[in-house]
Order: sequence, then structure tokens, then C-alpha cells
Amino acid sequence: MPKNKLTLYIFIALILGVLVGYFYNVSIINPINNKISTAESSIKNLNRKLVSEKDTTTSVYKTLASQKQAAITIRKANNTLRDDKLVGFTILSDIFLRLIKMIVAPLVFTTLVVGVAKVGDISAVGRIGGKTLLWFLSATLVSLLLGMVLVNFFEPGSSMHLSLPDSNTATDIKKSALSLKEFVSHVVPKSFFEAMANNEILQIVVFSIFFGIGTAAIGEKGLIIIKALDAIAHVILKVTGYIMKLAPLAVFGAITAIIAKEGLGVLSVYAVFIGEFYFSLIILWLLIVLAGFFILKNRVFTLVNNIKDAMLVAFGTSTSEAAYPKVLIELERFGCNNKIVSFVLPLGYSFNLDGSMMYMTFASIFLAQAYNIHLPIPQQITMLLVLMLTSKGIAGVPRASLVVIAGTMAMFNIPEVGLALLIGIDPLLDMGRSATNVLGNAMATAVVSKWEGELS
Repeated sequence: MPKNKLTLYIFIALILGVLVGYFYNVSIINPINNKISTAESSIKNLNRKLVSEKDTTTSVYKTLASQKQAAITIRKANNTLRDDKLVGFTILSDIFLRLIKMIVAPLVFTTLVVGVAKVGDISAVGRIGGKTLLWFLSATLVSLLLGMVLVNFFEPGSSMHLSLPDSNTATDIKKSALSLKEFVSHVVPKSFFEAMANNEILQIVVFSIFFGIGTAAIGEKGLIIIKALDAIAHVILKVTGYIMKLAPLAVFGAITAIIAKEGLGVLSVYAVFIGEFYFSLIILWLLIVLAGFFILKNRVFTLVNNIKDAMLVAFGTSTSEAAYPKVLIELERFGCNNKIVSFVLPLGYSFNLDGSMMYMTFASIFLAQAYNIHLPIPQQITMLLVLMLTSKGIAGVPRASLVVIAGTMAMFNIPEVGLALLIGIDPLLDMGRSATNVLGNAMATAVVSKWEGELS
């Protein structure tokens, strides 16, 4: 499928997804949503009554408890029914994402080993790695700082006047562990095959760097391994071309499911927050492109044009991982040396998710504003630094940012149940930050290639 046609088809899929999702919501899903809303309201009212009943042995208390359980059963049944009604759409994106995840781990391993082995000696790996991490850390800091500055400027939480969610509200989000032990276990693999099976990209990167350095160190004996893995990488990239033809269907299914489930109302209820966040993303895009312009000059615009398909795929599927194979191909077409692309890009998917970084400070401080919790600037800077550390190795998958935010909020006395405010609109926000992650990683790879004199 030609590039320009793929872009057109993905864009058409986005529009059709919104339209079909809206009509499906109105005709089929909305009655189910009404039953869920009624059940949730009933549960909240019954909770208030149960709190006021001091004696738990009375018949009144037992009746209220029974009514609450009935309401919970109704809510659960309708949630299941709604998911069943949407399965025809979600399966389209699920198939695509599963196919992408099928090839991402072996693609990262083969390309990174070949890249490190071609770089050669450890000193060269260290030099390129140092330049890469310098860009990554700078971009991360700027993204987090921009999110902090803009959320304080816009104050979206203050303007929305949201009430405190019910204390029993479940967010269904596991908190990200902050301990050093958990961080190390997330970074250092105990089994290469386990890391491959679980798509633990950061662990695969660590193993691949060791394997690549070892392959280069054994000299001529390693050439056969390099040639074999290089051939496997090219086979996987060929498979990627076939899978990418399904991208429009995946985007259509994902967008339709979101709009059908939440309705267009999700856009209007949180319109201020969504609008301000996307405006902030545009500013971040401009900063990334401007930083690239100082090094790449006018070629930066060619790069952005080349990766627009990959950004659209990430936008439509809400995961930057879905765009990884496409970005790798386009960077090599742009003129980046294969060994640099193979080395820098996988690292970027663990250490350089610019859109996700900005969202973390933006969303965390937004929740503090929503609860009227005043965070002094020194505290906000502390939060920024904590997020900078805890976010490293975050997977490029939906809701990963919420996991890190959940693990950080408690440190600053922000109620964890506040994440309930974001869950409904998070898929819409995830689309924008996933596309931004793709732009940031592509720019980082091109810049490091230029610094190393490996950009043709």
C-alpha cells in the first residue's frame, strides 16, 4: 500500500470511527449506559444511607445492604453486556496490536544486537549511548517541566469544579512500585525468554546490548551471528509491511469502540481539560521540531512528513509500540545509519516517551487542582523529579502513564481514587501522547545520527 494512500485510509478510518461510534452509541449502547449510570447513582445514595445507619444489625441496614448488592449486580451485568456489544469493534484493534506485539520483541532484539555489534568496541557504544541519554534526559526534563508550567497556567482542575469521587470508587489500576528493588527487577532480566514472552522491552534492550557487545568481541566468529540476525530483522520488517496494511481497520475499530462506549459526551464534559492538554502537546511538538531544526536544519520537515503514517497509527491505536516497526523503516529511508537506528530507537521506547512524560505532571497537578489541594512549586518540582525516575522503563502501551501516576499520587496526599476522573477520557488523551512519543523518538534517533556523522 503506497504511503500516501495509507495515510488517507487511516484518516478516513478515524472519521468513520467517530461517525459509526456515535450512531452505535445512540442506538445500542446508550440505553445500557443509562442503566449503568442509574445503578452507580443508586450505589452512591445507598452508601450514604449505610454510613448514617450506625447499627448494622437492624432490618433497615440489611435492606439497604441488599439493595446495594442488587445495584452492583445490575452494574456488573450491564458492563459485561456493553463489552459484549463492542467486541466486534475491539477485536479489530486487538488483532492488529497482537500482531504488532508479536514482532516488536524479536525486532528489537535482532536490530539492536546487529546495531551494537556493528558499532564495534565498547567505547563507541558508550559514546553513542552517552549522546543518546543526554538527549533523552533533556527531552524528558523539558516535557515534564512544560506539563507542570502549562497546567499551572491553565488550571483546568480549578475551572471544572469536580466533586470528590466516592471513597469506594475502584480505579482498577495497579500502583507502580517505587522501590529500588522493583525498579531493578523491571530493568534487569532474569530470563531472556521470559522477557521476550512478556514483551519487556527494557529487559530485552539490556540483554541485547550485552549480546551485541559479546558478538562484536569474538571477531570473525560473530559475523555469522550478525548476518543471521540481520537477515531475520529484514524478514520481520517485510512482515511488518503486511501487518501495516491492517492499520486502517485497527484504527477504525479502536476509535469506534471508544466513541460507542463513552459517547461524544465524553468530549464535551471534559472539553476544557482535553483542549488544553492537546494545545500543550502542540507546543511540545513545536519544541521537539525546533530542537531538531537546530541540528537537522530543513531536513527536519522531511522527517516529520516521513513519520506521519506512524504517528497516525500510534494516535489511532493509543500505543506508540504499534508504530515502532514503521518508524524504524522510515528512519532508515530518511538516511539514518542502520546501526544508529537499531541502537537508539529501542532505547527511546524505554527512556524517551515525551508525550507520556508531559501528561504525568499535567494530570497529577490537575487532580490536585480538582480537589483544591495546593502544591507549592518546590513540591511540584519534587513530583517532577520523582516522575522522572519512576517513569523510566514505562511500556509504550495504553494506560501505562496512569500506572506511574497512581504510584506517585500518594506521596503528595492526592487521593488515588481521583484517577476515576481520568479513566473515562484517558483513551482520548493516550492517542495524543502516543503520537508525541513517536515524534520524540524519531527526532532523537535522527539527531544522534547527525551527531555521529551517520546521516546520509
